[in-house]
Amino acid sequence: MINSRFAPMLQGMTFILIVIFADGNSVPGKLLAADESAPNESKKIDLGGEVTLEVVHIPPGEFIMGSTAEEKEWAVGQDGGAAFSSGGGVREGYEGAPRSMQVKDPFWIGRTEVTVGQFRRFVEETGYLTDAERPGGTTMCFDHDWAPNMTHSGQPPHPWVSMTDKSWRDPNHGVPPREDFPVVCVSYNDMTAFCAWLTEREKKKGTLPEEWVYRLPTEAEWAYACRGGRTDSSYFWWGSNLEDAKGRLNISGIDFLPEKDYVWPGAKLPWSDGFAMVSPVDHYGDRGRNGFGLADMCGGVWELVLDHFDPSGGHEEVYYEDQEGQTVSRPVCRGGNYYDVPGNARCAVRLGIHSVSYSDSRDGFRICLGLSR
Repeated sequence: MINSRFAPMLQGMTFILIVIFADGNSVPGKLLAADESAPNESKKIDLGGEVTLEVVHIPPGEFIMGSTAEEKEWAVGQDGGAAFSSGGGVREGYEGAPRSMQVKDPFWIGRTEVTVGQFRRFVEETGYLTDAERPGGTTMCFDHDWAPNMTHSGQPPHPWVSMTDKSWRDPNHGVPPREDFPVVCVSYNDMTAFCAWLTEREKKKGTLPEEWVYRLPTEAEWAYACRGGRTDSSYFWWGSNLEDAKGRLNISGIDFLPEKDYVWPGAKLPWSDGFAMVSPVDHYGDRGRNGFGLADMCGGVWELVLDHFDPSGGHEEVYYEDQEGQTVSRPVCRGGNYYDVPGNARCAVRLGIHSVSYSDSRDGFRICLGLSR
């Protein structure tokens, strides 16, 4: 973490750095110990073309990283249903035991995942081609010829195949496209390119100080933001009661797949969440927002973060494969997705992505505005 140092004569005083957006709004940044911005304060960033992106202020604080043995057992049990997809509990071990962590600096994070419409503005302005769109590029998408495994062979259902003709423009969901869907089929490379574009765009306007950038959140920032201010080790941001999930998130439920007469297999919510595939961002309104006012932190789409994947668990400080070179070859993703069973859409769930160029129709991201990491 980057910490400011000040002379003893300044101790006890609070300074606020004001960053002015193009619309006249401001972003407070911490210069000394306390940031007095109101929690849940939000600002809209003008992306041009009448497209905006909303970020929410997150104050410093403490949270619990990891999950208890009881939570891991629930995740792979009958209600959680993660046993097949997690190899009988192997990937739950990636979460580590509960441990207290601290986010020392304030930051701003997207109210929602970046949408198709917001990503389109980036592409329109830059001509950017995603990894999936480049020669030889592929992305993982839903196979509409797939049917549930009815043989009870014990093998996990896997309706995802690599495709060469799909991308964020058409992720093969099999439903009419919407600009307010979270953008998917974008890689870690593509996500960091979006953040670099936004940083450069805002710096040209003079709206950001030198040390502030748009980037992916660190894993600690994401995990802290996901819990919405809770300091316990609950399964979800609202608590550990799955029955209270109704109307809060988009995961496997009682929804027929596009043009099919069956639903996702395995453990599922015993009600419809309104979408067999992905839902529009912030579709569930206030009930779908956590204590920080962030939408879709569990379910929806996996969200990639800045860190390199450490299978032993997440870190308080940003974790790189090569700390000196700040390199990442296997990014971390968090939060679960629309296809997932409840046990795979908890606050503590974390996986490692194949590579920085890999993309998938279940993977997206949300931006962070904070100190450069």
